[in-house]
Amino acid sequence: MAEDTNDLDEVWPQWKDAVNMSASELKKWLDTEESQAVGQKESGSDESVGHESGRRIVEILGTRRDDLKDDDVRHMHKVVGYVHRHLAQRPTKEDIGSSKWRYSLMNWGHDPLK
Repeated sequence: MAEDTNDLDEVWPQWKDAVNMSASELKKWLDTEESQAVGQKESGSDESVGHESGRRIVEILGTRRDDLKDDDVRHMHKVVGYVHRHLAQRPTKEDIGSSKWRYSLMNWGHDPLK
């Protein structure tokens, strides 16, 4: 269990709001070509940071709240921050449904069309 339960209590409602895809929806999405085609890749990696995060989010979604570790809570904060920052960059002139912007958000567990 996370040592700092206050930190988990703080991030939990933000996490539930930011991650609006179920574990099964996200897992299915991560298997698509569109998911794997977007995002920044770190040096030497074939997988984008967002795609890797998506796999981690699936694990967290499958974990009971009481069983979350400190590292899980840190990742939850990272996800919330990314989703909030990325939502503020909503494109105005392109079709949102098939945009890289949406696809990147979906890799982080948030579908802006939901």
